Amino acid sequence: NYRIGMGGGAVSSVETGRFNSSIELNAVQRANPEMQKRVYNALRAMAENDRNPVISLHDHGAGGHLNCLSELVEARGGKIDISKLPVGDPTLSAREIIGNESQERMGLVISKTDIETLKRVAERERAPLYIIGEVTGDHQFTFENPLTGEKPIDLQLTSFFGDPPRTILRDTRIKPSFRGVEYSTEKLHEYISLVLQLEEVACKDWLTNKVDRSVTGRIAKQQCAGELQLPLNNLGAITLDYRGRSGLATSIGHAPAAALVDPAAGSLIAIAEALTNIIWAPMADGIRSISLSANWMWPCRNPGEDSRLYDAVQAASDFALALGINIPTGKDSLSMTQKYNGDTVYSPGTVIISASGEISDIRKIVEPVVVNDSGTTIFYIDMSSDTRRLGGSSFAQIVNRVGDEVPAVNDPDYFLNVFNTIQELISAGKIMAGHDISAGGLITTLLEMCFANREGGMSLNLSATGEDDLIKLLFSQNPGIVIQVEEEEEIAEILLEKGISFYSIGNPVAKRSLFITHGGNETEFRIDELRDKWFHTSYLFDRKQCGASFADEKLANYMKHIVNIDTANFSGDLNSLFLKHGPRPESGSKAAIIREKGVNGDREMAYALYLAGFDVRDVHMTDLINGRETLEDLSMIVFVGGFSNSDVLGSAKGWAGAFKYNEKARVSLEKFYAREDTLSLGVCNGCQLMAELGLVYQGHEQMPSLVHNASGKFESGFITVDILENNSVMLHDLEGMKLGIWVAHGEGQFSFPYGESKYNIPVKYSYSTYPANPNGSPFNAAAICSDDGRHLAMMPHLERSFMPWQCGYYPAERRDDDVTPWIKAFTNARNWIEKKSE
Repeated sequence: NYRIGMGGGAVSSVETGRFNSSIELNAVQRANPEMQKRVYNALRAMAENDRNPVISLHDHGAGGHLNCLSELVEARGGKIDISKLPVGDPTLSAREIIGNESQERMGLVISKTDIETLKRVAERERAPLYIIGEVTGDHQFTFENPLTGEKPIDLQLTSFFGDPPRTILRDTRIKPSFRGVEYSTEKLHEYISLVLQLEEVACKDWLTNKVDRSVTGRIAKQQCAGELQLPLNNLGAITLDYRGRSGLATSIGHAPAAALVDPAAGSLIAIAEALTNIIWAPMADGIRSISLSANWMWPCRNPGEDSRLYDAVQAASDFALALGINIPTGKDSLSMTQKYNGDTVYSPGTVIISASGEISDIRKIVEPVVVNDSGTTIFYIDMSSDTRRLGGSSFAQIVNRVGDEVPAVNDPDYFLNVFNTIQELISAGKIMAGHDISAGGLITTLLEMCFANREGGMSLNLSATGEDDLIKLLFSQNPGIVIQVEEEEEIAEILLEKGISFYSIGNPVAKRSLFITHGGNETEFRIDELRDKWFHTSYLFDRKQCGASFADEKLANYMKHIVNIDTANFSGDLNSLFLKHGPRPESGSKAAIIREKGVNGDREMAYALYLAGFDVRDVHMTDLINGRETLEDLSMIVFVGGFSNSDVLGSAKGWAGAFKYNEKARVSLEKFYAREDTLSLGVCNGCQLMAELGLVYQGHEQMPSLVHNASGKFESGFITVDILENNSVMLHDLEGMKLGIWVAHGEGQFSFPYGESKYNIPVKYSYSTYPANPNGSPFNAAAICSDDGRHLAMMPHLERSFMPWQCGYYPAERRDDDVTPWIKAFTNARNWIEKKSE
């Protein structure tokens, strides 16, 4: 407990600038993801027991201990001993101890008979644990300090959770006045260029390339799509397990500019955008599978704003009810006002809608990447049942207007009908590509569907839409979708039977242009030139975070660095490898995951080993340090990826110290590497550890090391590597292949004291330039291997790339493969061990 997050929940509900800067600073919560992971691991271990002993669980958020602990014992009452709460600052008062919002903490209720088990688990995970009170059953909630006799809180629970007095808010309705959108049809090309460079429309590569988009190994869909891996996907998806069938999808929607003109319409468009994003995943039970979360960001307590919020909430409620979707949760920040030096600035009232739901089959998710097949057809479906309006659009913004009229969704039943019909077509595999119409309008949707490829375009005729104004047709943001289908007549018949209005607008073509015919006139848009415009805004942001030289290099290369996968004669069939998902008898080939606090790649690595036939053991560094584990009966150990000790001392340096300066751990490791019947693998943070400990080239006087990426920032991406001729136990029969693989690291640049001939480098990045060589490693080295082939250290994540659905891109003709060639690395290891034990 520190003087951090003091009154955070309260301060966040008043306008910024009301309090002095020290109060506002102390109200800000500070996150500690490594501690969060430790606590999560401990709780997960308890929950995964045959009997889960956790009775109740609650996070610490707004209100700190007071909110968390009172809600934990809401049904019974409880007594909390303040002296048992950990205090990092001895000057804290009882009020500050009770109310601070320091992160990351969890409160739980557990039986006294299970406390020792919880203590052992928490100690193993290095998760601090404190026994601070008990459930009483008297419906009284008390904070007391038996050392001082202080009892700052001693109240009946009804004082906390009884019926609160009703608050009556009074406001006046103020109708905003905005000028209409003015434009000239002669400036079409100029308008498109400006819209594509607007931040809300432009490429988000600058944002997506610096966050880990593959962690857990269960990410089935992230932001990037196509052979160029550009951030265009409509939704995110994660599988429920590593078998890779059912999963969860999530998407977002918002319309702040539209809400300025009409708050009710803003809510409808936000919900519609979230749904037209998530529509591309086959939901387990159609739209009924989906729940919404509403995050209200509003400058309340200003004239007219409370009434605007009321209208927005009412519209969201009515629309959700009409669609049969619930909004069970959400948050609000109702103080979106800045006050400094006598000036007041309102943030536009906005609702951010998050949609989520269960997917029936993650392999059927549709991407916004058009297939270059002239025999297919492009359909356009408007879902708004409204006239096309430019108010609140990206187009309005680039002509310096908000607009006086915004679109809405006028027929929820029709919207629902379209949604469910598209869901049926996706589940039946009838849709090849699809994209929603939102920021940037129809023209942006059509162009983006061509951006992730390097070849082909589209020839479209929009005359049949009946919209005479081409600017409105191309730039209005009326909710809708564009789909590519193979069977035009069949799909048209289905849509007609369902009462859905649609337009068959054209076909893919070989030429790298988008041709649009309207009113007898054909206009050509050069896709690659416009993609460069779209990418340029990301380039400008990249200049700020990785410097001009690397931003320039990426701008020059992003369209050249394709994910080019060549799997040679690999079948991709689990049966041919004599593998299967699910429970099986023990094989006798024993491998262990070695992990330290802060790592996050253990579960996916464990499953890769298990699928390949290993009996897998989970080994925490505390097991080695305390002597509970000696590695004596293991044939393979794997050091996994993540951020051990938060990389505070540098990547893997703290982890290496845990081996070097703890005798039992050091001796166990030395004995393991002294044997000739063992294998080891280190990935990402594990690779950094092997380099730090000198485990790969033990005979070298100077060891290779891993240093910060040349770009100076964390790099995340799905890239291509070449498997060279090699003697690696794990990789020898993959030589000659070009494989896609995930990278996610900040210190992945190899530093070699000697020339290339001194090193066994089995894996190289396929390109020597940034960003496809993500860290600037000399020799394009992605991995190093011991001279005898037994010990492999690599920065890319093969354990997050061994199934096609994990990959950011995989050849369409191999979409039915069970596994990628990376699984061979693990089966090769098992086969080698089995031969050694004969």
